[in-house]
Formats: sequence, C-alpha cells, structure tokens
Amino acid sequence: MDEILLKYLLGELEETEQRDLLCQMADDQALCAAYIRMQNIYALTLLTPIHSQKDEGVKGFNAFANRLQAKRKKKIIRSMLQYAAISLLLIASTFFVTRALFTQSTGVQELNTLYVPAGQRAQLTLHDGTQVWLNAQSTLTYPARFTGKRREVTVEGEAYFDVAENRKKPFVVNTQQLAMEVLGTEFNVYSYPGANCIKTDLLEGSLAVSSKLSPNVKITLKPNEQVIVKGENMFVGEIQNSDYFLWKEGIYTFENERLLDILEKLQLYYDVTIIVKDPEIFNVRYTGKFRQRDGIDEILRIIQKIQKFDIEKNSETNTITLTK
Repeated sequence: MDEILLKYLLGELEETEQRDLLCQMADDQALCAAYIRMQNIYALTLLTPIHSQKDEGVKGFNAFANRLQAKRKKKIIRSMLQYAAISLLLIASTFFVTRALFTQSTGVQELNTLYVPAGQRAQLTLHDGTQVWLNAQSTLTYPARFTGKRREVTVEGEAYFDVAENRKKPFVVNTQQLAMEVLGTEFNVYSYPGANCIKTDLLEGSLAVSSKLSPNVKITLKPNEQVIVKGENMFVGEIQNSDYFLWKEGIYTFENERLLDILEKLQLYYDVTIIVKDPEIFNVRYTGKFRQRDGIDEILRIIQKIQKFDIEKNSETNTITLTK
C-alpha cells in the first residue's frame, strides 16, 4: 500500500486508481494517517525552487518509501520519518523550515499545518485530490481528511488552488476577512497579514466570495476576474497580468507596477524590512520577471539599473535602506 500512496503523490496513478484509493482512505483511518505522513515528507522535497534539487529530493523520498515497506512497526516508522525529514533538509542548502509540519488534535478532526519559510515555495495534494501551491511565508491549515458536508481549509499568505470537483461537498477557503466557496476550479488567494489589501483571482470555474466583515455581501466571480478587498470595500475587476501566477514555478512577475507595490511584496516574500528615504523612488513603474532563488539582493540590484538609487543593508536589524 505504501507503494500505491507514493505513486499517488508522484501523480503516477490512473484516474480510476486515484478514485479507488480516495474511497479507501475515506473508510480507513490507518491508511489516511499513512498518507498524511507521506504527504508531509513529500511536501518538504518541494520546498526548494531549484529543479535539480527537487529531483534529488524525490530520489531521497523514494528511498525512504522503500524502507517503509521493509519495516512496519510503528516505532520504527516514526523514527524513520524523523530521520527522513532531517535527511531531506540536508539534500540542498535551500531547505530552511523555520516552523515544522505538525498535527494537532481538535477532538473530531486532525488538522495539519504547513508553513513555507521566506524565499521558498511548496506544493501538496490534499486528501480529496485538490492541489495547493503555497508562496513564501504562507501557512495552510487543513484536515487530515475531509468529513462532513464541506471541505474546509484556512490560508494565511498566498496560495494557488486547483480544486478537485465534488458537487456534493463544496470546497471552502478561509482567510482573515474572506470565505471562498467552490465546487471545482482554479484560483489564487493573496492574503498576507499586514498587506494593504486582500486579493482573489479566478482562472477557471466559478467562485463565490463573501466578506466576514459584511456577511450579507457575496460576489460570484467569473473566469479572468478578481476581487480586491480594502477594509470593508470589495472591488471586482479583470486580471491584469496573467503571468503573475508564475510564482508557482519560482518566477515573480511585475507588469507596470509602482516600486512601492513591488517592495511591499518583496518584504513579504523575503521577510525583510525595506526603508525608502526618498519618496520619489516610489513613483517609478517597473515591468519584469525575477527568479525567486535570485534573492532580494539580486532583485534590488536589477531594479537599481533602471532607476538609480543606493542600497544599504543592515544584517543585524534585517533592514534594507534605499536612498537616491
């Protein structure tokens, strides 16, 4: 069964085999728990933005899965999981997990929390087959398996969802201020604490968005539409930059954006404070693409070539100061 779970995580099962496995997990607590353990370890292999390192991570995970087949006892499995997690972290220097994956008991459901550190991203497949990509400094809280009439998760930060369709059980995404309900669709959620707005972009399907501050207000988005929330106000418009969602592949894209808005995102992505001494710098607009793995220093140096400014970095206070 471990081999089947591994093939499911790697996307090697046929559609009918996937459905059969999901039905089995719905009725088998032990199987579901085994899947969650494997899923969490596999998520660690995808934290790195460099493809060669990702391949090494998958190789390490495959070796770990083979060991699981030979040793079944719970104590041994538990210790191997810990060893595998440590080994995966050592595969590449870009693996930095500042808050580990963990589960917590909530009485009826078991919740998992995946946190992605600054400068990283991760992807995982939920119990129902829904795929989720998490951007840097983002947190996803989700149940080990979906019970009841709704599939419900919580996001803090930025996430992209490709939701498995299930008309009998809607999929609900919660943020600080919004609740989004879908049956099967693709959409992006931007909801970082401290950001000046919350944004949801719909790429495929249909999405009902409601505000927790104004529960009576509900907006249904159509493909290529977005809703932006500022305070108690909700605005609907068209998606302006379809390349923006390349962040899933480790590419940050900006199209005719003010430096003020770009710096706000870079602060969130790389967990750094950027101080601008001369407000004139804010008014310049930029269009370009940057690789996540280049890091904040290289991105600022590239922008600096377009609009001249000086960069001063203080590692002790984790701040970067820009001056003309």
